[in-house]
Order: sequence, then C-alpha cells, then structure tokens
Amino acid sequence: IEEKGVKLKLTIVDTPGFGDAVNNTECWKPITDYIDQQFEQYFRDESGLNRKNIQDNRVHCCLYFISPFGHGLRPVDVEFMKALHEKVNIVPLIAKADCLIPSEIRKLKERIREEIDKFGIKVYQFPECDSDEDEEFKQQDRELK
Repeated sequence: IEEKGVKLKLTIVDTPGFGDAVNNTECWKPITDYIDQQFEQYFRDESGLNRKNIQDNRVHCCLYFISPFGHGLRPVDVEFMKALHEKVNIVPLIAKADCLIPSEIRKLKERIREEIDKFGIKVYQFPECDSDEDEEFKQQDRELK
C-alpha cells in the first residue's frame, strides 16, 4: 500500500475455523503467542547492529468478524477480544451482514457496542478527519464511525 509517498507492506493472516471447536478453552492462545513473537522479533531486530533491512511482521490490526446469527457476542468473542485488546487494534465487523435487513443490522450493532462497553473491551476508534478535507469525505468518515 502506498499513500502520500509512504509505502507499507501489508500482510493478512487468516484464522479459518477459529472458535468452531467443541472445546474453545483458550483457543486464542496460538494467536496471542504469534502476536507476541512478532513483537519480540521486531524488538530484537531493532536492538541489533544491522537495522537497515528489518522486516516488520508485527500485527497492527485485528479485523474481528462477529457472527450475524445469534444475539450479540459469544463468550469466545469476549474472551478473545479481551486477550487481544491490549496488544493490537481491534476492529469488530459483522460477518455476512448482507444477509440481514438494515433494522437487524442496527439492532445487532447496538447490542455489540453495548457488550463491548460492558466488558471493557477497547476497540479501534477512527481518528477525526482533517478540517481541510472535502465535505463528501467528512460525510463518509461520519458514516464509517
């Protein structure tokens, strides 16, 4: 990705089947371990003598897909986000939202926001857009938030 002259290498890590097991006790542990390992490796590379060609494989953001079926967050969703929210930015997304009507989406979003607040989970807050942006961009920013 390149924006305003800044190049960023983007890596996407998918975790298919997460939370689908019969026993989901600490199923997030391999993911948190991976995130910790990437940060430790980056720190070691930054602390070394040759820092020219450091690869940044840290996890900066977690797009957390929430099931559209049910009544909000499952216990595994809550525990996973609690385990990760101090490590990476979490952006909760409703998976397969196109199978819901707009009123169902609004209710589900409201319910999920309430549960996120109730359990003290920190999710990514989109920053305010610059005041010199055009009105269309500002409207799009408000809708995303």
